[in-house]
Amino acid sequence: MTETHFKGWAKPGPLPPGVAEGMAPDADETLDAISGHFRLFQLREGHRFSTDDILTAWYGTSWCPTAATALDLGSGIGTVSSIVAWRLTGAKLVTVEAQERSLALARKSARYNGLEARVDIRAGDFREPGILADNERFDLITGSPPYFPAGSGVESEHPQKLACRFELRGTIADYCSTAARHLARGGFFACVFPAEPAQRARVDAGARAAGLVIVRVRPVVFREGDPPMIALFGMMRATDLPEGFRGRTWTEPDLIIRARDGSIHPEYSAVKLAIGFPP
Repeated sequence: MTETHFKGWAKPGPLPPGVAEGMAPDADETLDAISGHFRLFQLREGHRFSTDDILTAWYGTSWCPTAATALDLGSGIGTVSSIVAWRLTGAKLVTVEAQERSLALARKSARYNGLEARVDIRAGDFREPGILADNERFDLITGSPPYFPAGSGVESEHPQKLACRFELRGTIADYCSTAARHLARGGFFACVFPAEPAQRARVDAGARAAGLVIVRVRPVVFREGDPPMIALFGMMRATDLPEGFRGRTWTEPDLIIRARDGSIHPEYSAVKLAIGFPP
């Protein structure tokens, strides 16, 4: 996953009314700003939220802004779901995560932010029968999947980091097939994945096999002038689209994170503002 650009946002201010008090990070944790008054507990040396997570939540809520129900697959420490909950104030959320330490952090953050009544945090592999009921449907589904097959690179000894980079519990095709089964009529699936051709081909194949149409793509450039490293994908079920639109994908202009001089690009400043941070 992409290295975070948010390491300096780790100084939470006063708690607003209704938010849990008396909760502090353990010695191996930090408590970091995430959206508005929401805060996120993270391990100091484990997986920490990244640009990928931020963009996935922003993209999904931007193109499905009236979602009443949302699902986050492979939800980790709860980054995406926290932003979704902040942006979609009336929505109910379900998250699915297999790693116990990540689950503990996500539950701690939900309690701290007063989200326990809105977020159903489930333990398990989203591919397992029973984790999601057959009849459960969601207006918005999000996913920030790992990028690399197991054994295809240098693997971290830290279990959190390992599972976030390598496909230990599902590929992009598994994310697509699960999303297709649980999207409500007209629902939107937002995910992030590498933009280089071989990886993009995996997204295309996964969507096609699941009966999804990639309706829009937003390439992401981390430094102005460089080629896109990742892309944001928006998908819908083919059966929910008019026949004439089922083979069409709208490629949006590149989203640039940093300008040539290393400063935050104005458009990315707007993204930060939209998820509850000053530009």
